[in-house]
Amino acid sequence: MEVAQNDLPPMLQIRSGIDELETQSMLLFNAPKTLYVLTVVFAVALTMAMPACATAAIAPVPAEIASTSFVVTINGLQSPVMHAARNTYFLNFDAHKRTRISITASTDNFWASGVEVQPWRLGIRPVRHGNTITFDLDGPAKISISRPGDYLGNAEMLYLFANPHKKNLPSANQLGLRYFGPGVHHLNIDAASGDRIYLAPGAVVFGSLNIWGVQHVKVFGTGVIVYDGEQNPADDDGWMHKPNWHCIVMDHATDIAIEGITCVVRSRTWQIQMKDSRRILFENIKVIGANAANANADGMDWLGGGETIVRDSFIRAADDIFAMQSSWEGYNPTAFAVPGNPVTNITVENSVLSTSISNVVRAGWPHKNFQGGHFLMRNTDVLHAGMGGCGIPFALFEIWADPDGRGQSSDFRFENIRLEHWYSLTQLRQLSEGVRGANFTDVASLEQPSHVASVLAGNIHDVVLDGVQLVDKLAQKSTDIPIEQRNSADQPVFRASGPSVHVTYPSGLIKPGDKLRLKAIPDGSNVRALRYQWTFGDGTRATGRRVTHRFTDTEGTLLDGSGRFRVLLHVTDPVGRNDWVSTPIVVANTAKPARNAQSSAPGLIYQYYVHDVSQPTGTKNQSHMVAVGVSTAFDVSAIRTREQQYGITFAGLLDVPKTGGYNFTMLSNDAAKIVIDEDTKAVSPTPFAQVCGLTGNAVQTTTLSVVLKQGKHRIAVSETHSDGTDGFGLWWQGPGIPLAEVPATALSHEVDQP
Repeated sequence: MEVAQNDLPPMLQIRSGIDELETQSMLLFNAPKTLYVLTVVFAVALTMAMPACATAAIAPVPAEIASTSFVVTINGLQSPVMHAARNTYFLNFDAHKRTRISITASTDNFWASGVEVQPWRLGIRPVRHGNTITFDLDGPAKISISRPGDYLGNAEMLYLFANPHKKNLPSANQLGLRYFGPGVHHLNIDAASGDRIYLAPGAVVFGSLNIWGVQHVKVFGTGVIVYDGEQNPADDDGWMHKPNWHCIVMDHATDIAIEGITCVVRSRTWQIQMKDSRRILFENIKVIGANAANANADGMDWLGGGETIVRDSFIRAADDIFAMQSSWEGYNPTAFAVPGNPVTNITVENSVLSTSISNVVRAGWPHKNFQGGHFLMRNTDVLHAGMGGCGIPFALFEIWADPDGRGQSSDFRFENIRLEHWYSLTQLRQLSEGVRGANFTDVASLEQPSHVASVLAGNIHDVVLDGVQLVDKLAQKSTDIPIEQRNSADQPVFRASGPSVHVTYPSGLIKPGDKLRLKAIPDGSNVRALRYQWTFGDGTRATGRRVTHRFTDTEGTLLDGSGRFRVLLHVTDPVGRNDWVSTPIVVANTAKPARNAQSSAPGLIYQYYVHDVSQPTGTKNQSHMVAVGVSTAFDVSAIRTREQQYGITFAGLLDVPKTGGYNFTMLSNDAAKIVIDEDTKAVSPTPFAQVCGLTGNAVQTTTLSVVLKQGKHRIAVSETHSDGTDGFGLWWQGPGIPLAEVPATALSHEVDQP
């Protein structure tokens, strides 16, 4: 558990040497021999002899929390899963060098629509046999398993936590140890200074962990705390700072280590809340929160304090994953006026993060004071960032202090971050005082474009994007993200000081069994100094700048029949900089032939309909066409009247430059559909409403993969839209074409010959 000096935030680096000497002196001269005194962040502890104990591969599952929605088999040992909250489930087990995992769903045809295993960098694609999926896992990992597209508030998801195997475990009769053995315990745990609290594998505590005004506390093991409180399910009472109101709550606590445990929150409350507490380590913890309102289940909140390390952990929230605020005393002007204390020196690393609705990292709030900074997130997978917005759109990093936010904050860094399902990069909005220093280094979107624009508004300075990769394209200017500047915010600075690579492969139809050659081409980098690691989305890997591969089927990575394989290339340089390039490859048995268009003209034919809200729903008079014309692109900005609810269709021809597999990504707020050559189509997901008074529905993606021969193909796209900002757009990616909006030069329509 040692932390290297250069891995610590600045303040921790300064204090670590001092505290190490102080702690060693305390242990040698002042501490009782039966007491395990801990200074957490610096990992200086009195080692006590522990008897060797055999451990089961899977933590026991008490009946009170067991569910047979999934049955998991680990290296031949079978177990039910634990029910977390809502429709989410989990299981802890020991990792081996090679672990064979099988998961059987209790619902018939549960996996029929496909399987998504995340993080994507693991390259896992299971083998599917009816209701059972099987795959191998190499070593410790934290993975999320669901059906494609099922990751919002009502999602049915399974989390598997493969923990590092530990040979020597504490025993129940060990002196100075508060021991919670396998089975169910109904109580709140109130920590005292100097406590060592152990939750054994299979221990489930229904209650809360209160670390209130104490110091030198260690909580460890692979047991579970389940919190299901009395919060109002229709309102936000979860902000209240008091004992027994969160899964874990700290108040003026110092030198705290929490390792290995799982924290589950079923009620509408913030999950881990820390007020004016410092020198805290969370390592290998798992946090799962969900409630019927899909709200107010933050992962971790700091109300003043900091000096915290979150390492090798998993968090699934139903609100902000990490939130920093100087104080929180309620939702009223008097409460907002409380200045509170700064939040400083937080490091999140080597972790896996997911939220059903909100930001990954948020600081500040309108009308409130926020002071702080020195926040670092690195080498982390963001499986699901928020969908839509609350007042403003959700983002990887948000400071929302408009209107009337106060305080100075600085030094927020994001390094080597993989974005899977995401919404926007950053929303920094503070009109008074200021935000200085937001650095995004080696941040990669692995499949999707930004759903909405990022915004810098007000007194925002020193925003740097260095090696930000959007699928397969390096961001070099604001329009690539895109990022908008408002209210005199500084322009962001773009750099490319790390490795930058693009992938090439031959055009043409790729059939199962075909030998495919892929090549990584560095952009101005030292080719020999780079390391190349490929995952092909079919469960296989390779290394090297040039590789060959054979795909064996047309099911695709998600086993959804799309033929789309998620090929990822990870490139590292000698100093540890990273580049992640996403290249989806479509495998099929045939390619769709081009259309013999006799005569065509630029642009698409559109038909524009207005929705009459005064007419009964579903009647023929409810919508009527008001305009027909030619549009140069899939664009409604010149057509739509802002207050109108409307529908629009585009129809015409798409000019395909090379034969090969093409992936189309459609962005839309409401109902939408894309059709290629009359018989290949994709329909948008169910609309998802935004919250906190933000009008309209969130922008969502619809993906269509198809192999097309060179030439012109019929294309039809339709959309309906109700209220709010319109996020409609169509993107494509294919052989020699990086992810980009479909250009006007590729669009035309047939015309009658004279």
